[in-house]
Amino acid sequence: MVKRTIMGIISDTHGLVRPEVLESLQGSAFIIHAGDIGRSDVLEALRMIAPVHAVRGHNDKEPWAQDIPVTENLDVGAHVFYVLHQLDHLDLDPCTSGFSAVTYGHSHKPVVETQKGVLYLNPGSVGPRGFNLPISMARLYVCGNEIEHEIIELNV
Repeated sequence: MVKRTIMGIISDTHGLVRPEVLESLQGSAFIIHAGDIGRSDVLEALRMIAPVHAVRGHNDKEPWAQDIPVTENLDVGAHVFYVLHQLDHLDLDPCTSGFSAVTYGHSHKPVVETQKGVLYLNPGSVGPRGFNLPISMARLYVCGNEIEHEIIELNV
Protein backbone atom coordinates (compact mmCIF):
# COMPACT_ATOMS: atom_id res chain seq x y z
CA MET A 1 0.00 0.00 0.00
CA VAL A 2 1.28 3.48 -0.93
CA LYS A 3 1.61 5.94 1.94
CA ARG A 4 -0.59 9.06 1.81
CA THR A 5 1.10 12.24 3.09
CA ILE A 6 -0.94 15.25 4.19
CA MET A 7 0.74 18.64 3.88
CA GLY A 8 -0.67 21.79 5.46
CA ILE A 9 0.16 24.88 3.39
CA ILE A 10 -0.13 28.42 4.75
CA SER A 11 1.28 31.83 3.96
CA ASP A 12 1.19 35.45 5.02
CA THR A 13 0.43 35.05 8.71
CA HIS A 14 2.01 38.47 9.38
CA GLY A 15 2.43 37.52 13.04
CA LEU A 16 -1.11 36.23 13.57
CA VAL A 17 -1.76 32.67 14.75
CA ARG A 18 -5.47 31.93 14.43
CA PRO A 19 -6.84 28.99 16.48
CA GLU A 20 -8.87 27.96 13.41
CA VAL A 21 -5.65 27.62 11.40
CA LEU A 22 -4.00 25.50 14.07
CA GLU A 23 -7.08 23.29 14.18
CA SER A 24 -7.14 22.92 10.37
CA LEU A 25 -3.46 21.95 10.33
CA GLN A 26 -4.01 19.01 12.70
CA GLY A 27 -3.14 15.71 11.04
CA SER A 28 -0.53 17.24 8.74
CA ALA A 29 2.69 15.26 8.36
CA PHE A 30 4.37 18.64 8.00
CA ILE A 31 3.53 22.28 7.36
CA ILE A 32 4.81 24.60 4.63
CA HIS A 33 4.79 28.32 5.41
CA ALA A 34 5.32 30.32 2.21
CA GLY A 35 6.62 33.49 3.84
CA ASP A 36 5.67 36.73 5.55
CA ILE A 37 5.69 34.88 8.84
CA GLY A 38 5.80 38.02 10.96
CA ARG A 39 7.15 36.69 14.27
CA SER A 40 9.19 33.71 15.42
CA ASP A 41 6.44 32.56 17.78
CA VAL A 42 4.29 31.79 14.71
CA LEU A 43 6.76 29.07 13.75
CA GLU A 44 6.92 27.85 17.36
CA ALA A 45 3.13 27.43 17.45
CA LEU A 46 3.17 25.56 14.12
CA ARG A 47 5.97 23.25 15.30
CA MET A 48 3.68 22.08 18.12
CA ILE A 49 1.56 20.45 15.39
CA ALA A 50 4.11 19.15 12.87
CA PRO A 51 7.58 19.84 11.44
CA VAL A 52 7.64 23.18 9.60
CA HIS A 53 9.32 24.09 6.33
CA ALA A 54 9.26 27.88 6.02
CA VAL A 55 10.66 30.43 3.61
CA ARG A 56 11.31 34.06 4.35
CA GLY A 57 8.95 36.64 2.88
CA HIS A 58 9.75 40.22 1.97
CA ASN A 59 8.40 41.44 5.33
CA ASP A 60 10.47 38.98 7.40
CA LYS A 61 13.36 41.37 8.05
CA GLU A 62 13.91 41.02 11.79
CA PRO A 63 17.01 39.19 13.14
CA TRP A 64 15.01 36.03 13.99
CA ALA A 65 14.26 35.53 10.27
CA GLN A 66 17.81 35.77 8.92
CA ASP A 67 18.39 32.00 9.05
CA ILE A 68 15.14 31.20 7.24
CA PRO A 69 15.85 30.43 3.56
CA VAL A 70 14.33 32.44 0.72
CA THR A 71 13.54 29.24 -1.20
CA GLU A 72 13.35 25.58 -0.27
CA ASN A 73 13.18 22.28 -2.13
CA LEU A 74 11.15 19.63 -0.38
CA ASP A 75 11.05 15.93 -1.27
CA VAL A 76 7.74 14.21 -0.55
CA GLY A 77 7.53 10.67 -1.84
CA ALA A 78 8.06 10.71 -5.60
CA HIS A 79 7.66 14.50 -5.77
CA VAL A 80 9.84 17.56 -5.28
CA PHE A 81 8.20 20.81 -4.21
CA TYR A 82 9.72 24.25 -4.68
CA VAL A 83 8.70 26.84 -2.08
CA LEU A 84 9.20 30.61 -2.30
CA HIS A 85 7.27 33.69 -1.23
CA GLN A 86 6.84 35.70 -4.42
CA LEU A 87 6.13 33.84 -7.64
CA ASP A 88 7.63 36.65 -9.72
CA HIS A 89 10.98 35.87 -8.04
CA LEU A 90 10.98 32.38 -9.55
CA ASP A 91 14.37 32.17 -11.30
CA LEU A 92 14.17 28.66 -12.75
CA ASP A 93 11.90 26.57 -14.93
CA PRO A 94 10.12 24.19 -12.53
CA CYS A 95 9.29 21.73 -15.30
CA THR A 96 12.86 21.29 -16.59
CA SER A 97 14.15 21.39 -12.99
CA GLY A 98 12.02 18.35 -12.13
CA PHE A 99 9.61 19.97 -9.67
CA SER A 100 6.11 18.58 -9.31
CA ALA A 101 4.77 21.70 -7.60
CA VAL A 102 5.57 25.30 -6.72
CA THR A 103 4.03 26.71 -3.55
CA TYR A 104 4.12 30.43 -2.91
CA GLY A 105 2.33 33.27 -1.13
CA HIS A 106 2.56 37.07 -1.22
CA SER A 107 -0.64 38.00 -3.08
CA HIS A 108 -3.00 36.79 -0.30
CA LYS A 109 -5.13 35.35 -3.13
CA PRO A 110 -5.65 31.58 -3.28
CA VAL A 111 -4.58 30.14 -6.64
CA VAL A 112 -4.38 26.60 -7.97
CA GLU A 113 -3.30 26.02 -11.55
CA THR A 114 -1.23 23.61 -13.58
CA GLN A 115 1.30 24.73 -16.17
CA LYS A 116 3.39 22.27 -18.20
CA GLY A 117 2.50 19.52 -15.73
CA VAL A 118 3.60 21.53 -12.66
CA LEU A 119 1.10 22.43 -9.93
CA TYR A 120 1.28 26.08 -8.83
CA LEU A 121 -0.40 26.66 -5.49
CA ASN A 122 -0.88 29.81 -3.44
CA PRO A 123 -2.87 29.02 -0.27
CA GLY A 124 -3.92 32.63 0.20
CA SER A 125 -3.43 34.32 3.57
CA VAL A 126 -4.30 33.24 7.10
CA GLY A 127 -3.11 36.52 8.59
CA PRO A 128 -4.98 39.78 9.04
CA ARG A 129 -7.75 40.19 6.49
CA GLY A 130 -6.92 42.49 3.60
CA PHE A 131 -7.86 43.28 0.03
CA ASN A 132 -11.40 41.85 0.56
CA LEU A 133 -9.93 38.37 0.08
CA PRO A 134 -10.87 35.25 2.05
CA ILE A 135 -8.82 33.91 4.94
CA SER A 136 -7.58 30.70 3.37
CA MET A 137 -5.02 27.93 3.49
CA ALA A 138 -4.46 24.72 1.56
CA ARG A 139 -3.97 21.05 2.08
CA LEU A 140 -2.06 18.79 -0.29
CA TYR A 141 -2.44 15.03 -0.32
CA VAL A 142 0.50 13.14 -1.83
CA CYS A 143 0.00 9.47 -2.61
CA GLY A 144 2.38 7.76 -5.03
CA ASN A 145 2.42 9.76 -8.27
CA GLU A 146 -0.73 11.69 -7.39
CA ILE A 147 -1.04 15.11 -5.76
CA GLU A 148 -4.50 16.26 -4.74
CA HIS A 149 -5.18 19.76 -3.44
CA GLU A 150 -7.79 21.53 -1.41
CA ILE A 151 -8.20 25.24 -0.66
CA ILE A 152 -9.80 25.76 2.74
CA GLU A 153 -11.62 29.05 3.39
CA LEU A 154 -11.88 29.75 7.10
CA ASN A 155 -14.94 31.47 8.50
CA VAL A 156 -13.25 33.92 10.86
